[in-house]
Amino acid sequence: MSRWMRWGLACVAWCTAVLAQAADFPARPLTMVVGFAQGGSTDTQARVLAKVMSEKLGQPVTVLNVPGAGGGAAAAMVASSTEGGYVFQFGVSSSFALTPLIMSTSFNLDSFAYVASVSRNQLAFVTGERTGIRDWRSMMQALKRHPGQVYATQATQDRLIIQHIAQKEGLELRIVPTTGGAGSAPMVLSGEAWLAFSGGSHTDYTDSGRMIVLASLDERRLMGYPDAPTLKELGYGVSVESLRVVAVPVNTPQSHIDALAAALEAATRDPRFIDVTVNRIRQPIQFMRGEEVKAVVRREAEEFKRLQDALKTR
Repeated sequence: MSRWMRWGLACVAWCTAVLAQAADFPARPLTMVVGFAQGGSTDTQARVLAKVMSEKLGQPVTVLNVPGAGGGAAAAMVASSTEGGYVFQFGVSSSFALTPLIMSTSFNLDSFAYVASVSRNQLAFVTGERTGIRDWRSMMQALKRHPGQVYATQATQDRLIIQHIAQKEGLELRIVPTTGGAGSAPMVLSGEAWLAFSGGSHTDYTDSGRMIVLASLDERRLMGYPDAPTLKELGYGVSVESLRVVAVPVNTPQSHIDALAAALEAATRDPRFIDVTVNRIRQPIQFMRGEEVKAVVRREAEEFKRLQDALKTR
């Protein structure tokens, strides 16, 4: 047998082994990394999603909470993974779009393959019933009368937006970082924070009146709170197009990405996932694949770069 024939047969054997390995994905348990603490809306949704994905993929999916930097700590962990899709991140698109804009990171938005989105974030500014404030304009007036009040921040995106608003309104705020909805909600409910960002945890408290949604950060009014105006309607010229997404390292085999995407698409039709998403955290289901998701992430990064540059020039 010639040297070239032996080389050709070796290549065929290698390709066959790789394809067989891809076809078997997943062959062992998977880890879903969540960039926020337990108890917030992302974590609540993630645990239902992990259960449904486990059933669809035929392997356990374990949730691992890695809070910090608005999901950036989790993104750094996943970007460096060599597990071929067995370790993936579920979270908000801003973790990939915005974190590299405001701090030194080991990743950027091109470090990931975006498997799919499952819902559209319904981002809000909220207050607690103890403030006695029920609308945005009243909040602005109260903060001007009482400078130095606490604003509870969760992530890069809301921190940049509140700085923009504070400059425009002439506010003096004390911005306090939290590890997600589980950290900010107690501050709002107790009255420690007069104003806070919420990615969805407010839905557990608004029906009882313990929290009030003051404004929508989305370009549209929120699905569950149509009376709350958007920031653009309020004259701030900013909005957020934000998704809940699953991402893996960019070098993950496409067949593994496809398997994860199929499980995610099936999950978006599962009654349990629909219930936690639409009824509990009040987000619309929005399933998109790969490049379509990446386009949203890129637009989000471009919008916040514009806002960041505008803040620097003031």
